[in-house]
Amino acid sequence: MPNIFIGICEVLLGLLALLFFAPVITGRIINIGNAAGFAATVLLLCCLIFRSPLTELVRNLRESTAGRIAVNAVIAVAAAAVLLAAVISGFMIASLNIKPAEGSTAVVLGCKVRGNSPSLMLKRRLDAAYDFLAENPESFCVVSGGQGDDEEYSEASVMKSYLVSKGISEDRIFAEDRSSSTEENLEFSKMIIEENGLNGNITIITDGYHQLRAALHAKRLGLNYGTYSANTAFWLLPTYWVREWFGIVHFFIFG
Repeated sequence: MPNIFIGICEVLLGLLALLFFAPVITGRIINIGNAAGFAATVLLLCCLIFRSPLTELVRNLRESTAGRIAVNAVIAVAAAAVLLAAVISGFMIASLNIKPAEGSTAVVLGCKVRGNSPSLMLKRRLDAAYDFLAENPESFCVVSGGQGDDEEYSEASVMKSYLVSKGISEDRIFAEDRSSSTEENLEFSKMIIEENGLNGNITIITDGYHQLRAALHAKRLGLNYGTYSANTAFWLLPTYWVREWFGIVHFFIFG
């Protein structure tokens, strides 16, 4: 039975490693999420495959004081990292869908565009925005995203065009096209909401993995918020979920 269990773990780790590598092949996406995730899964996989010599190495190291300290330190750091990731993940899950106030203003957070078309991730955010606006015909919307160096158009302009093409009235959509980060998305959107007398309660529309960090920025800006989450493609989710762990840690350390 133990060997069967270990074999199952090896297969699952191998599949997870492939999921972390998939964005590199399909979309040339390389970030700290898939880099760290791939490295961690491959390391764990190697530990299982070479568990006998590894066990012997640890046993030998523990025979000396320095070795015991080193082994215990590695175990403590690993345990702390797993615990931190689990706690952050719990808060991320809790932030997936926070009921918005009635009549709230939708704030759709931008993502990469390709020419005048939204990327897969942005398209799913916009589809979620369409659903929200269809369900809440009294609500207005701010689409938020500037123009990157490798983008022909601002994310906001592409987002607005997409929603209009789906049937949302242009009068309901306000474009914020200066931002380059989640913090700026919300800060500049808040300005547009105040300048145009829109409902100050907002509904943040973005991928589920992104909601916690967006909510933290919204709270810092004094915004009353709810969340409405898009569905992330399964082969992108591990990469961006792990990336978000680092983003949350960065938020609390550097603001």
